[in-house]
Amino acid sequence: MLENKEQKREIFLAKSLRAMQENIRSTGSAAEAGYTLIASILLLGGIGYALDAWRGTSPWFLISGLLIGLIIGFFQLAKIIWPK
Repeated sequence: MLENKEQKREIFLAKSLRAMQENIRSTGSAAEAGYTLIASILLLGGIGYALDAWRGTSPWFLISGLLIGLIIGFFQLAKIIWPK
């Protein structure tokens, strides 16, 4: 009886793992698009912030970095969402 419960549990876990893998596989491009957008904004905004701190120019490089990060991030997002 105990072996039967163990087998049912293993079958349930295997089915759950397959379902989770399928969900991850189907949402991979959407996650990639989101991560790319966030990463480009943070990276270029951080570079702009560092340049402002180094040069002593208040918000100009930060604003420029954020805008360029938004443009690049949305461009990459569009490429992922609307492939040729």
